[in-house]
Amino acid sequence: MALAVGTPAPAFTAQDTHGNTVSLSDFSGKTVILYFYPKDDTPGCTKEACSFRDNYTVYQGKDIVVLGVSADDEASHQQFTQKFNLPFPLLADTNRSIIQSYDVDGGGYAKRVTYVINPQGAIAHVYSSINTETHATDILSDLGL
Repeated sequence: MALAVGTPAPAFTAQDTHGNTVSLSDFSGKTVILYFYPKDDTPGCTKEACSFRDNYTVYQGKDIVVLGVSADDEASHQQFTQKFNLPFPLLADTNRSIIQSYDVDGGGYAKRVTYVINPQGAIAHVYSSINTETHATDILSDLGL
């Protein structure tokens, strides 16, 4: 079961696509879209990532950070990012610690769940029923953007 709206977002630190260390605290004061997905370069996950890619400038213009998380490693994330020109970081959660702390463990992979974390660090929206093709625009609409 996903974490509830209003819950403080669990802190995390992980390596991103390029080997940089990324922590939730790096984005204090910003809205963070933390989307979990099962596997790099699979049909649904590709549609979802490309939905965020295609709307990324809108997110940037609103000072919103987009982070994708799966249990895939950095090398897999690098290939996925290059193949589809993804402009946002993917976090390598190979030990599934972030996946577990956000209660999206599907037994070796991440369930497809997205959390919108407000600038104060609390969960503002939870998406567990996702249309991968329109997910990024659905979030923008829900945020009134």
